[in-house]
Amino acid sequence: MAPRVLISDALSPAAVQIFKDRGIEVDFQPNLGKDKDKLAEIIGNYDGLAIRSASKVTPKILENAKRLKVVGRAGIGVDNVDIPAATAKGVIVMNTPFGNSITTAEHAIAMMFALAREIPAADASTQAGKWEKNRFMGVELTAKTLGIIGCGNIGSIVADRALGLKMKVIAFDPFLSPERALDIGVEKVELDDLLARADVITLHTPLTDKTKNVLSAEAIAKTKKGVRIVNCARGGLVDEAALAEALKSGHVAGAAFDVFITEPANENPLFGLPNVICTPHLGASTTEAQENVALQVAEQMSDYLLRGAISNAVNFPSITAEEAPKLKPFIELAEKLGSFAGQLTETDIKTVRITYDGAVAGLKIKALTSAAVAGLLRPALADINVVSAPSVAKERGIVVEETTRDVAGDYESLVTLTVVTEDMERSVAGTVFADGRPRIIDIKGIKVDAEFAPSMIYVTNEDKPGFVGRFAGLLGDAGINIATFALGRDHQGGDAIALVEVDGQVPAELLDKVQQLPSVKQARSLRF
Repeated sequence: MAPRVLISDALSPAAVQIFKDRGIEVDFQPNLGKDKDKLAEIIGNYDGLAIRSASKVTPKILENAKRLKVVGRAGIGVDNVDIPAATAKGVIVMNTPFGNSITTAEHAIAMMFALAREIPAADASTQAGKWEKNRFMGVELTAKTLGIIGCGNIGSIVADRALGLKMKVIAFDPFLSPERALDIGVEKVELDDLLARADVITLHTPLTDKTKNVLSAEAIAKTKKGVRIVNCARGGLVDEAALAEALKSGHVAGAAFDVFITEPANENPLFGLPNVICTPHLGASTTEAQENVALQVAEQMSDYLLRGAISNAVNFPSITAEEAPKLKPFIELAEKLGSFAGQLTETDIKTVRITYDGAVAGLKIKALTSAAVAGLLRPALADINVVSAPSVAKERGIVVEETTRDVAGDYESLVTLTVVTEDMERSVAGTVFADGRPRIIDIKGIKVDAEFAPSMIYVTNEDKPGFVGRFAGLLGDAGINIATFALGRDHQGGDAIALVEVDGQVPAELLDKVQQLPSVKQARSLRF
């Protein structure tokens, strides 16, 4: 059955066509985002949800989203999506961080010019029949110092444009490397240094717990007298009330805001001040940007629903369309190794160690780790997948450790999963052969070679003569057909294991009889 996507906000017809051309069923209801009750009522019928800013993806919406696999936000901000709730539900959340970057950067530059030359006030005065040439005395931007808070994709474009205007650009961004700063021609500084030196401050960072009120009353007090502040990023980065007071006192010469703490902004402390310019969140509002983000989100969602490729996900590692086929068998291997360990673990898990040896170490191991943890936890928790698994493990205090090594011994690639509880430590390892099928090759240090099958019996025993015959006899007496039979031991007369693929379910009474065989330590039924 073809995937179904609901578009609940206004999106370009070209985006709708992309879904259709890729064989995806589309339900285009551009005003549905304003009716949250109706959205909650019908969301269970869809595999994907494409939105802009009007739709709010709340826990209530997600609770009803039984089939939902992906939410695609046409734009960069995902404030209207409950990311933790989506992650817990196992839903990928994608945005389109680059489709409107130039447009947003250009708006910030335009606001900076408008602020420097008081263009809105001069326009209103002139059109009112006044000729107040001496009233509007602006400032040049040339040779001024621009302080950029957040020098990622949009911030670096602003820096490039500002350098073209012959401004000096300094930037505060903990994630900006010295090499990247050199490449884009900016001076990396600490926040207090930026506040003290900048003639104009522009913000280009997401709103997080760390960036909320980055320009607080205390920070604004540290700025150079006569500074101008531009915010085209996110409401909440600046303490609006504190800024209003600084504007009234004259410490801040002017402010240009496109975003506000509360939107739509019907009232705000900045409104009505003569040295303030406000626009209604127009940063991404150009024809080109709207088209770009709509096409991008349609392509990304289609690639994920049809091919498993993940682009610009905010809650899962990205996987390109080229990487997806290579990753798929190893994701299956990791998930099944996790499932094997999970079905045999009865006490609380403290630590999970996953080692990637050989070629697999060069793949997107975060995705593989998520799959392994999902397989490990699913026997106990059932409703869990690769998206939700890491957050569930963290909530339960399970430490997940990853190690990569270049060489895998006898194998091109080797994945080893070790589970540590208070009582024991168990390791299981596997690989993917040339046929693309995952195989289990080592259990607790004992060599074995077996494919994963829907129904299996796992037995640990002492290596003594007669076990195999008695074990096989019990299966035959119970009418259970053996499909494959893999054996391994650490040394003659030592510990041994049997991993047997059987046709059909394994009755509990049969396992009890196997458990009672001489030398048997453990007998478990496994499902994959």
